[in-house]
Amino acid sequence: MFTTKGTNDHQENLTLSLSETSCLWWFIDFQRMLIEIILEAWIALKRNLTRSLLTMLGIVWGIATVTLLIAYGSSFRSVLVHGFDAFGKSVVICWPQQTSEQPGGQRAGKKVLLEQADLEMVKQTAPLVKHACLETVRRPGIVYGDRMVGTAPVRGVCPEYGEMRNEVPSEGRWINSEDELERRRVIFLGGRLKEQLFSGRPAVGETVLVSGVRFTVVGVMARKIQLSNYFSSDDESSWIPYSAAGDLWNTRYAAVMVFEPIAPQFEKKAMAQVLAAVATRQQFSPTDPKAFQMFGRDEFRPVIDALTIGLQVLLTFIGTLTLGIGGVGVMNIMLVSVDERIREIGLRRALGARKRHIKLQFLAETLLIMMAGGAIGVALSYAIAVAVGTLPWMGPLFEDVSGPADIHHRLSMLTVMLLDSVL
Repeated sequence: MFTTKGTNDHQENLTLSLSETSCLWWFIDFQRMLIEIILEAWIALKRNLTRSLLTMLGIVWGIATVTLLIAYGSSFRSVLVHGFDAFGKSVVICWPQQTSEQPGGQRAGKKVLLEQADLEMVKQTAPLVKHACLETVRRPGIVYGDRMVGTAPVRGVCPEYGEMRNEVPSEGRWINSEDELERRRVIFLGGRLKEQLFSGRPAVGETVLVSGVRFTVVGVMARKIQLSNYFSSDDESSWIPYSAAGDLWNTRYAAVMVFEPIAPQFEKKAMAQVLAAVATRQQFSPTDPKAFQMFGRDEFRPVIDALTIGLQVLLTFIGTLTLGIGGVGVMNIMLVSVDERIREIGLRRALGARKRHIKLQFLAETLLIMMAGGAIGVALSYAIAVAVGTLPWMGPLFEDVSGPADIHHRLSMLTVMLLDSVL
């Protein structure tokens, strides 16, 4: 019994060894055949070198065109989104208007006025609101030495306003909570306003006059590429603590309320909570569409997507058409190559070659042309991107030479891998 069992195990092991050996020899034969096909394809392409290079040129130009157009569209989108994000990534501006409904016996046409009590009501009853702030604005004129800017708005705000509105200082600091509590007479200047008052001189620590009152400059905002604003451009504005603004003019009624939801996806719900809070305190209907208007990111996000995605699709379509023309050229040239080599094909068939072997040879020639053309096209697009560098777009409009508002041809690896997979 034991001898028989041992013999069966030996036979099974021998069978497995023969099977593994046959698979190994099949793989070696297939690899050898593939190498021979590629070598024959290379020899065939070298035999008609000029035609092969001209055929490859269509693929090279198509790949370079697609890559550069996708890079252009991607950069265009990033600059446009950056310009809108400069306003604040999830900030909402609330404008008080007049009522158009008559809830609880209240008359229609009542003017809605924002007070400190409304802000406190929002903070107490709107859990989806992260920060909220009243804002007041006047244009009293700002004086430094013998220079005066009479049209620059002075905006009284809270310390959280800087985070909400993306006010990033390039010099100094933003207004803090101590400035608000102690009613400090400090001022934060927009980038363009600073240039108008100080030119190239440092501004932090200097004193300016606002309605004849001395304010110390604590910070200067970095230049802002901003595609949306209210009251005025941030570059041309200045900010003081809301409490200090009360020393200059009547701040009982604010111009607007600014708030930020705890997360961008809660913007709509946070807007509803803010509206309900103000409506409850001022006794108007929370469904009144004309009493309290809000402007948030959701208002202009579809516009951004329509512009940028539409342009990217258009540019990609144009580039794909160019690449398709190159592919048609390769197809025609390979058809001519088949017609020229009918005798060679017949001879190979007579010597025992199968149809798939002949198809593999022509497929290998096509793949060599496509892969070589794709590699050269990607290299050419990188070279063109480096040579062209930056294309001016919104930089001259905002008098900014630092470059973030201009087109940069950055070729992503995802685009290159996608084109390689298409080829």
